[in-house]
Parts: sequence; C-alpha cells; structure tokens
Amino acid sequence: MQSLISVDIVKSAAENASLVIAEVNPQMPRTQGNSFISVHDIDVLVPVDIPIIENPVAEPKEEYGKIGQYIAALIEDGSTIEFGIGAIPQAVVPFLKDRKDLGIHTEMFSDSIIDLIESGAVTGNRKTMDRGKITASFCMGSKKLYDYIDNNPSFAFHPTEHVNDPFVIGAQHKQVAINVALEIDLTGQVCADSLGSNFYSGIGGQVDFNRGAARSTGGKAIIALPSTAKDGTISRIRPTLSNGAGVVTTRGDVHYVVTEYGVAYLHGKSVQERAIALISIAHPKFRAELTRAAVDAKILRPEYAEVEGKIVVGPPEFSSSHVLKDGTLLNFRPMHPTDEPRLTELFHALSKETIYYRFMSQVKFVQRRVIQNFVFINHRTDVAIVATVPEAHGEDIIAIGRYYLDEKTNLAEIAFVVRDAWQNKGIGTALFKHLTLIARRNGIAGFTAEVLKTNRSMLRVINKSDLDIVSVPTSDVYSFRIKFE
Repeated sequence: MQSLISVDIVKSAAENASLVIAEVNPQMPRTQGNSFISVHDIDVLVPVDIPIIENPVAEPKEEYGKIGQYIAALIEDGSTIEFGIGAIPQAVVPFLKDRKDLGIHTEMFSDSIIDLIESGAVTGNRKTMDRGKITASFCMGSKKLYDYIDNNPSFAFHPTEHVNDPFVIGAQHKQVAINVALEIDLTGQVCADSLGSNFYSGIGGQVDFNRGAARSTGGKAIIALPSTAKDGTISRIRPTLSNGAGVVTTRGDVHYVVTEYGVAYLHGKSVQERAIALISIAHPKFRAELTRAAVDAKILRPEYAEVEGKIVVGPPEFSSSHVLKDGTLLNFRPMHPTDEPRLTELFHALSKETIYYRFMSQVKFVQRRVIQNFVFINHRTDVAIVATVPEAHGEDIIAIGRYYLDEKTNLAEIAFVVRDAWQNKGIGTALFKHLTLIARRNGIAGFTAEVLKTNRSMLRVINKSDLDIVSVPTSDVYSFRIKFE
C-alpha cells in the first residue's frame, strides 16, 4: 500500500471515526498548517517504511502551452491562484515567473510550483487569508516535491472544509481559479467528470473554486480545455453535451473559457453571444459545423448561416496599447466575433458627417449586415483593429482601423473611423502605424485609400506618415497609393 500527501478529508475522518488506524512512515513529509492529529486520538499505530507514490510531470503538449499562455495573460500581479488537477493548469506556471506578489490557495499542486516559488513570483503578501502561506489540502508529484515541502513553513496544509469553502476562497484578493473541462456545450455547460456516461473522475473542487473566484474582488473563474480530442477528430466544444454526460459547472457559473485558440468570456452574455464566443475558440475545422448546428438549434439567428466558417478570433500578436498625450491608455486588439453589440453602439453614436466620411454616402443608420461584415472577418486578407477604453461594464470601442487585401496587387485598402468625441487626439495616426506594422509582417506591399477632400483628419493621418505616398486627385476624392518599400 502506498501513501498520498493528503490532509483534505483525512483529518476530518480521523477526528470523527470510532476507530483510527494510522501508518507511521518515515518517508512521509511533515507538512505545516492544520494537518496534525494528536497521538492520543489514534487507536492503532502501524509502522511502515515505503516510498510515497510519485506522479512524474509529463512534457506538456504544444496546445497546453498555448492555453497556459492565454490563461497567464489574465493573471495580474498580486493575484491568488488555484491550480486545478491536470497538465493544463501546470502549463500556466512558466508564463507567470515575471509576476509579482502572487499567492496560492489551491486544492492541490505538483512539482511545477517549485519553479514558480524559486522565481520569486510567489510571496503571498497580498493574500487576504493565510497571508504569506501557500495553502493547499494535498499534493502529488515527485520525491523532489515531497522533500521540498517537508517541514517547510511556507506551506500550510488544511482540510477540505477550509481550502474548498467558497466563502474562504471568495475572501481572497484577486482569486483566480484554473480548472479543466472534458467538454462544453454552446450554451456554456461544462462536463468535467465523465466521458459520456463513463465516469472519468469526481467533480472535485471545480464548482467550489469557480464560485469562490467569482465572489472574490478582482477574481477570475477560468475553465480550460483543448479544442479537440482523439487526435483532433472530435471537437470538445459541442452543440450539446455527449449522451450521458453530466453538468459539473452550470452555464450561469461559467466566466472565462480558454482553448489554444483564445479566450471566450461568457458571464452575463446571452445564449447567442455565448455560442459565438465559444465557436470562435473552437478548432477551425469544426467552426462551420458548430455554426450550422447552432442555427439549426435556434441558438443563433438564421442570418448567421451566412457567416458560417467566418467566426474567427484574431491572433494575439495583433494586440498592443497606446497612450494618448493626455495620458489615456488605449488598448488595440483584433475585432472579435462578439463585438457586434459594441460595434452597433459605436455606429449609432457617430455623427452624420463621420458616417459620410467613412462610407462616402449619406446613410441614416448602419445596417446589421454591414456591422457583421466588420465583425466576421478572416484576420488575414481582412484585418480590423479596434481601439478600446476600459469601462465598468467591460470596454467601449472608440475607433476602428481596417484593411482589405487585394491579392492580385498585394496592396490593401485602408479605412478608419473614430468616435466623434475622441477625434483629433492622434488615434487615427496610431492605428495607421499599427496596421502598417501588421501588414508588413504579413508581407503586404502597401496600402491604397480613397479619401474625400473634405476629410481633413484622414488626409493628415496619411500625409504625416514617412512612407512613399502617391496621390491622384479627382473632383471630390484623393486616391492614395502608399508603398512600404
């Protein structure tokens, strides 16, 4: 019989049992915290001397590293982290070594925690409870890990009723819960314990930590999963859960969902918005199929059949930031499939003059079809970058820069629109430079643009650049040809 370094339910069981039989093993590490039992509460002591069960850390798969990178981007300095069971939560660790004052409050941990501690990223100084301590209820790893925690005052092992208490978790500062799923449906229901009707594990602490992190000030509840299973033949994001699969975390409790293709935020979203967000982070070869299934199930409106296969998240390397002269920080990121409501709000807020300059025609309002043409793009020949500012409800889109590639000429037509209240602040110029950088990386030779002579703001943006510019005037419009080389 092999032993496990576990306080979780063992201490409570020993305190309540009528007969307590305990093995005494010199190879078992002595853990600090609420993990001690009085010798007077033990009825029978059994001396043993056997190795502790080890769980070697496997080399992470490539997609796990990508998932880990996306998750790490959500974790701020001073956060308290829970690492769920499995390779994916551990794949986050290499991307956290530059963080400051991280804390750990987790059900379990493995060897990867050592490197994170040794990097100096973990201090626990901003934890609300168990400050300065690494809190857990059990661990699994190698002998190196067991030697590391042996009598180490940095660790505090506690029973499950403390570690997994959602109110204790929610009291922590910026608690981040990282848990895994086996599959998730398009409404956000998470199955984490069975493959169909065949049970794979128990529900564990996923619900406890997910709800606790949601209660935490500045906390984040994250569910992660690879986009596919069985060597890429099955999508883990499904129209409905597999027959017999149970729901571990309900759709109302799900906040962030992460795959190797990006991050979807579901909390507070409509069923349609949830489906679009999840399809956008599914494996590309399944997105069209998922879109058709969502339309057939009336999760998506019928017109979404027209964007089948176009629900794509832009690459993270397209993201950047820019500080205006007045100190305002703008975030530049690719257009997201879930941006339709924010984009609708932007266009409704534009003046008639701004709309005329952008579309070169008098329109009373921008139709939904036009807005969808902005949102559902391929991020290769059709690139759209939005400038956003943070708001209490998330973020507002205040500007869009876009280019459309003519593959015959390898030149891309550019266009911009900036919310009226944010014009003449240099946002157009910053977007122009950002799009130029993206286009260069994509091997595009240059830009073209059609600009009304009365659109002085756009003319300034183009003429201020140090690129090779040729302009051809007509009666109302300047036609620009802008070469990068």
